[in-house]
Amino acid sequence: MTRLPQIVLPALLMTGLGGALVSSSILAGATALLAIAGIALTVRKSLYRSGWEVPKELRLLHFAFWFFALVSFCSWALEGFSYEGGKNLGTHARLILFWPLVVALTYAGVRARSTFLALALVSLSVIAMFLLALADRNGALEKLLSIRFGAGINPISFGNIALLGGMLTLTGGFFFARTKRYAPAILAFLLGLGAVIVSMLSETRSNLVALPFLLLLLLPLLAKKWRIAGAVVVAVLVITTTVSSDRLSRSFDQLMGSEQLDKSLEIRLELWGLAWDMFLEDPFTGAGMGGFTRGAEAAVASGELSQRVGECCTGHAHNDLLNNAAMSGLPGILSWAFLIFIPMAVFARNLFNQHAPTAHIAVAGTMVSTGYLMFGLTEATFDRSLFLTFYLLATAGLASALFTELRASCYRQRTAKVSATIITMNEEDHIADCLRSARLVADEIIVLDSGSSDRTVEIARQYADVVEVTDWPGFGIQKQRALDKATGDWVLSLDADERITPELAREINHHLADPDADAYKLPWAVTIYGKRLDFGRSGRAPLRLFRREGVRFSDALVHERILIPEGRKIRTLRGRLTHYTHRDFGHSLEKSAKYAWLGSLEKHRRGKKTRTMIYPTLRGLMTFIQVYFIRFGFLDGAVGYLTAVTYAQVTFNKYAGLWTLGRPSQDKGTGS
Repeated sequence: MTRLPQIVLPALLMTGLGGALVSSSILAGATALLAIAGIALTVRKSLYRSGWEVPKELRLLHFAFWFFALVSFCSWALEGFSYEGGKNLGTHARLILFWPLVVALTYAGVRARSTFLALALVSLSVIAMFLLALADRNGALEKLLSIRFGAGINPISFGNIALLGGMLTLTGGFFFARTKRYAPAILAFLLGLGAVIVSMLSETRSNLVALPFLLLLLLPLLAKKWRIAGAVVVAVLVITTTVSSDRLSRSFDQLMGSEQLDKSLEIRLELWGLAWDMFLEDPFTGAGMGGFTRGAEAAVASGELSQRVGECCTGHAHNDLLNNAAMSGLPGILSWAFLIFIPMAVFARNLFNQHAPTAHIAVAGTMVSTGYLMFGLTEATFDRSLFLTFYLLATAGLASALFTELRASCYRQRTAKVSATIITMNEEDHIADCLRSARLVADEIIVLDSGSSDRTVEIARQYADVVEVTDWPGFGIQKQRALDKATGDWVLSLDADERITPELAREINHHLADPDADAYKLPWAVTIYGKRLDFGRSGRAPLRLFRREGVRFSDALVHERILIPEGRKIRTLRGRLTHYTHRDFGHSLEKSAKYAWLGSLEKHRRGKKTRTMIYPTLRGLMTFIQVYFIRFGFLDGAVGYLTAVTYAQVTFNKYAGLWTLGRPSQDKGTGS
């Protein structure tokens, strides 16, 4: 990596975020330049040549962004490519820039420090704009406080982004303090607090709704003994802020019926009712990207909506969920949910990470999605270019920093002794690579072979410490035999067609330097037909690494389980366990048939029954839906579809086989 991208690309991130409230053109321009750099890097495959393994979470985030844009495009097409809808689509289309932004910022090596510096510039710009406005009024603070402060733009947009920027800066302050950079920590705390205070001058009700949730997200950054006290402080601050807000108090009284609703609340209730009616009228496709505007204008003309709505607010429904429901129906609701909750889930998963930079970035990323969820209750944030572009750039920057920090978080060397156990049968194509990968984390390798007729045993003896040939009693018993020979405190149980990737090896060694659990699940990365699958069946994380004491395998013929003593803690690692499940489609058919029949026999042995062929059919269909849709197998393309069909067929065959085992034996016939 040259030095120039490490300087220019983070500078563009800082410029875009820091200048967002100064001018939306600054934000848009910086985002566009970063995206152009990312496209160029993608075409040149610069990141991939450096050995970058795309985290599956990034692919999931990418899907959330482009799916929203895709649904918007389909809605625009279905309504006939209207001019008004085209303007809305032009805003939503920016979301397809997420991947180029991530590529550019990952290539630049953006980490927690530079990301939090960029976010601090948001707070700096908020305070600077307030001071300039104060100077413009010759220091007359009373005059400035008598209006809803918006620094020359919509007070709602200014207030929401200023609040979010301030809270993200406070998160950065905790990060700098945790890493003993006390000068930038103090500066970040002052800037963040100042931005939060200025944001309240916008008198935006959604700020007061969002504030407690954003403050609560700071609690994971505190030591456990301080979290209860922190929650109490948050409650006091929220109550104090709410009580001191005349506008929020009036709104509450109005909603309770003791006062007449103010103009803005009346307008919102009218718009929400219209959006809901439009959704009910066409729940599957919606009214189109320009449909809400046309519907609102028609309702104003007919007298269904007040003239006040026509004067200001026919562009959107002032609620993200209802706005998308009205324009795009159920697909719109789904696309909005993905855009908010997928990033929230990806970041929230790392809130309590022991690596300080990772945990702080995770808090910041969760804050962004949470903030937009709250802001979207009273505003259509994703229909406003400033809101949408800020969400796009902030999420891309934080996601890039998160996965860069996660890669850097595994650096310790294990202190525990690890035994790797592998059972084999005619695995000469796999065994060498499997054992070489196991040696990355294992002090001892044990191979039990079940009478291979190829070179499996010969190859295994070149890499393993113990190689024995036995009979074949079934998967569970054979793996228990291998476990009985292990001498390490920890055991890694592998199949011959699995590989420990270097990234997973670093993570295992890091965790076994000071184990935070008694057993670990290792997420699969099924690799077939030249493609690594990140979703579908790869959504599984089998238990593979555990403390040896007290652990045993079940005696199942197939799909054996590792039986962990009750009370022991199990965690799931991030690194991928590459699984070369079969050599070709012929091998897939052979292996699928074998496992399906063994599964039938195992269930029959346990007394299970299926009385009709309806049950195997439904189970097969459910497996397809789970693998292809619920586990996002469709993101793995054609191979993902083939894999989902294959697993559905295995499930059907397993229960169909069980049905046959419960049938009377066929007459043998008497012959002639």
